[in-house]
Amino acid sequence: MAKDCSEPDLDRELEDLPRDLRWREWMRRIEAVLFASASPVPREDLALVVGQGASIDLLVDDLAADLEGRAFEIAEVTGGWMFRTRAAYAPAIRAAADVGEQVLDLNEFDVAVLAAIAYHQPITRDGLKDIFGKEISRDLIGRLHARGLISTGPRAPKRGAPYTFVTTEQFLVAFGLESLRDLPDREQLEDAGVSAA
Repeated sequence: MAKDCSEPDLDRELEDLPRDLRWREWMRRIEAVLFASASPVPREDLALVVGQGASIDLLVDDLAADLEGRAFEIAEVTGGWMFRTRAAYAPAIRAAADVGEQVLDLNEFDVAVLAAIAYHQPITRDGLKDIFGKEISRDLIGRLHARGLISTGPRAPKRGAPYTFVTTEQFLVAFGLESLRDLPDREQLEDAGVSAA
């Protein structure tokens, strides 16, 4: 999210308000920033709208508690926070809302390739071929890249220095992960019928 520190009229400390009203106002400011942002908002950006003594973690926790029972929640993703619709409401959204480009529309093999990239990154097309026993089409790689789920990584230290593939921040956001450490264990995937190879 773009930062504009030139807002001179923003009273961050709110010292003229009683403590409980000050806290509530800081929560509402964080809510407004998260609502307006299409991507996760890092702690440093949220700190720009509250007083110096305010704990961002506690404010976010209190805001999350306020949202309990609502159709959306605050999710911690890639080092920041964002609003996300609760999974239980996905069918209602698909039925009534225009979410065209937001739907990933990945088939089982696409997800398997994406999982292999996530677990083995940086990985080359040859590395993917070794995992799946067949060539991975440029078209599939192009679709994953166009959706912002993967990008090119460092060149592999082998003959010809082929490009590698890595997952992106958009991948983490799309799958609701804070970091790659939040990927399920491979055994969990296999139990669910998905292979990360």
